[in-house]
Amino acid sequence: MGLTKLRKNKKFSYTPRYFDDKGEGSPYQMKHKFDGFRSTVGNNSGFKTKFTKAIDDFKTNPDREANRRTVIIIAVLLFVFLFIIDFDLSIFFS
Repeated sequence: MGLTKLRKNKKFSYTPRYFDDKGEGSPYQMKHKFDGFRSTVGNNSGFKTKFTKAIDDFKTNPDREANRRTVIIIAVLLFVFLFIIDFDLSIFFS
């Protein structure tokens, strides 16, 4: 009885009696919409592995505009945080 281990969800493989697959897969399969496009989903690895996969995905993302928008949002949030805590930016300038 491990306190740190999480319990896995049960998975059921239900197939209707008169269902013909024809290579399309099960219509009852629960799958997230974007799982095919993400490299960070899958087995539950550690935080460091997920973080490195997310950084690699960010670097290899062909959508440069989305990357630029993300960096701008992070910079604005950082400056708002520094403004809230009254951080003196004059230490960076002479």
